[in-house]
Amino acid sequence: MKRLVLFDIDGTLLMTDGAPRRAFHRAMLEVYRTTGPIATHPFDGKTDPQIARELLTHAGLPAAAVDRGLSALWHAYLRELSAEFAQPGSRTTVLPGIVALLGELESRGDEVLLGLLTGNIQEGAWLKLASAGIRNTFRIGAYGSDCERRDDLPPVAVERARAAVGVEFMRTDIVIIGDTPSDVTCGRALGVRAIGVATGRYGRGELSDAGAAAVFDDLSQTDSVLEAILG
Repeated sequence: MKRLVLFDIDGTLLMTDGAPRRAFHRAMLEVYRTTGPIATHPFDGKTDPQIARELLTHAGLPAAAVDRGLSALWHAYLRELSAEFAQPGSRTTVLPGIVALLGELESRGDEVLLGLLTGNIQEGAWLKLASAGIRNTFRIGAYGSDCERRDDLPPVAVERARAAVGVEFMRTDIVIIGDTPSDVTCGRALGVRAIGVATGRYGRGELSDAGAAAVFDDLSQTDSVLEAILG
């Protein structure tokens, strides 16, 4: 096993046409009776618990009140997200190059372990991947339900990878692929390499400035992306 390759989900692997934000909105109204400034608040690069806490803090709720409702919030959110994906007009878009890239990485067998590093709570991540038909591609993951701070997720992913395959992945053996500066910087403490993809809200310059080892407009240039991951 030579590489642990960790993908972000939203804006990197797929787009869900606003379904998560709508589900989040309804769930927050149900549990907290407020959403805070959800219409304008950026979700990019954050964990679901971080997003909820920021919105509710803006709405004036104390930390203890936020904490008391989180379990109920996730239950309601997952129900509403499932309902969104069950709608006849629901549309999940797999981003350019993803299917081919994942196929090439999977074909390398024990050379590559594919995983997730995402701010989504785990069950939400699975629902999104299932809606795109790529849920079974990833063997391990670190999720927003594991840690509220995105910077705390890479060590979780590395430990789960070690437990899954018995390999101690170190530094540049680990590659994070994401569409936000937070994806690029979250593994810095471990010396992890990051690849940026400008399919989300951030441009090539912002991802490069954050320290990405390589930046792509999208992941459709399969050979070039593979070279950046495996080279």
